[in-house]
Amino acid sequence: MVAKVIPSQPVFILDIKKLKSNLENIKVLKANTDCKVLLATKAFAMPVAFDIMRDYLDGTTASGEYEAKLGVEEFGKEVHVYSPAFTDKEVDNLSKIATHIYFNSAQQVKMYAERCRQAGCNIGLRLNPEYSHVSIGGSLYDPCMPGSRFGEIKSRLNDVDWALIDSLHVHALCESMHDGSIGLINYIAKNFGEFVQKVKTVNFGGGHFLNKPGYDRVKLSNAMVAFRREFDVSITLEPGAGLVVDAGELHSQVVAIHNNEIDIAIINASASTHMPDILETPYSPEIREAAPSGELAYTYRIAGRTCMAGDIIGDYSFNAPLQPGSDIVFADQMHYSIVKSNNFNGTPSANLAVRRENGSIKMIAEFGYQDFKKSLGFNN
Repeated sequence: MVAKVIPSQPVFILDIKKLKSNLENIKVLKANTDCKVLLATKAFAMPVAFDIMRDYLDGTTASGEYEAKLGVEEFGKEVHVYSPAFTDKEVDNLSKIATHIYFNSAQQVKMYAERCRQAGCNIGLRLNPEYSHVSIGGSLYDPCMPGSRFGEIKSRLNDVDWALIDSLHVHALCESMHDGSIGLINYIAKNFGEFVQKVKTVNFGGGHFLNKPGYDRVKLSNAMVAFRREFDVSITLEPGAGLVVDAGELHSQVVAIHNNEIDIAIINASASTHMPDILETPYSPEIREAAPSGELAYTYRIAGRTCMAGDIIGDYSFNAPLQPGSDIVFADQMHYSIVKSNNFNGTPSANLAVRRENGSIKMIAEFGYQDFKKSLGFNN
């Protein structure tokens, strides 16, 4: 049997229909709470989707100058930015383009807030509530772990010049369901009410897994409305992953079958280069038409082609044997995989495509050798 030709590189495919469905849920949440919702571009930044997302969202939130510029140039509307530490030059540049700047400490507020306010920026301070509710990754993704570099703890808040602060920024979650989101809101109300009363807005950050099956957005809405009524403040959320849950896949193919006591399917996608959270979190992504090891007739270890020994995605079972050219489709790969992918070992980047609402596929970006070479500093 002649195997089909294996495409040279995998492709991320954004599902427009599913994205719009997720955003319709956000539209209802906003209508029920009068909150603002921003796209966290650290988790998802695919400008082809921005034309759709800007109709539902209030802007973007950035982790630095480049993402802020991307928000200004490609998304528009409000641009919020936070960093654990800003340089003098970054503050000068960001104060010209950002609508909201969140500082990490009383020290940075003292250094830069007045300058940014004169430029017309809303000034925020990040709070470390010492409240941890992280669904994945343990301390790797816990912004409130002991010794965290993120935000001021309660005992230091009296060092803050509150006359300079418009907004509190509270980010303590990661892929949290409604119990985490509501728990954070209630915790801030109970333990930080005296400081909430000093500001106009509370930004409850990201990590709200708003479109994950089982997330109760009605309960979240009720908690947000109660918080607003108690303190007379506006509320902002800045999800990233929560906006694009199940809104796209990474499509790859088997290159070879290897046997070393177990059957290993080596594919043209990689955990270390295309889906690094598999190794960092770690977690096991869903593969379409596959099941956990041993459940179906044929079990394989799915692995990448890089020279890193741990470039292993996991063990899965299939109804039919795999062979070179077999399709392997990883579900729910829009958040973080795209923005964190790299070219380790000279591995080709995954191309980018969209699935239109009629089911047709449109390629929007194809990456080749010159893109790889340029990333290393070669311009010719």
